[in-house]
Amino acid sequence: MSTDLVLTVIANDRPGLVEKLSDVIAAEDGNWVESSMARLAGEFAGIVRVKVDDDRVPMLEEALDGLGREGIAVTVRRGAPTPPPEGRHASLSLVCQDHPGIIHSVAAALADHGVSIDELTSEAYSGSMSGERMFSVQADIVLPPDADESDLRAALEELAGDLMAEIDFKKQE
Repeated sequence: MSTDLVLTVIANDRPGLVEKLSDVIAAEDGNWVESSMARLAGEFAGIVRVKVDDDRVPMLEEALDGLGREGIAVTVRRGAPTPPPEGRHASLSLVCQDHPGIIHSVAAALADHGVSIDELTSEAYSGSMSGERMFSVQADIVLPPDADESDLRAALEELAGDLMAEIDFKKQE
């Protein structure tokens, strides 16, 4: 049998971090299944899902813990087999001037409607014409089976007005 491990990784950004992490995983015959990693404010951070034989889990956990001596902090969680949320898949994108609280407002509106977030990315950047700080959000979401889509659309339109944002909500077929 094998176990899914979910790793969170963070270290000061420098060349070779992914190689060191993958060396440790490969040394214990682990399979790097999926990941999302990025450089953020001089740090390199990511999440990784690894599949490894049950009898190799303790050795892999110990080896990953040892990366701390090299300045690479790794947290290990054992994945639990849970079914994905049921419902209709959709995507949400938002663009507005950057200011505190944007993610909080979007997350609250989605939570109020029982919407689950599968994946979320965001970025602050300089606007091409004005040079003002802009903020964008991209989210893959799952609407619960009993969700009233018109209520969600109305809430997102209200949010767009409050944030002075452009919001695009699309159901995936």
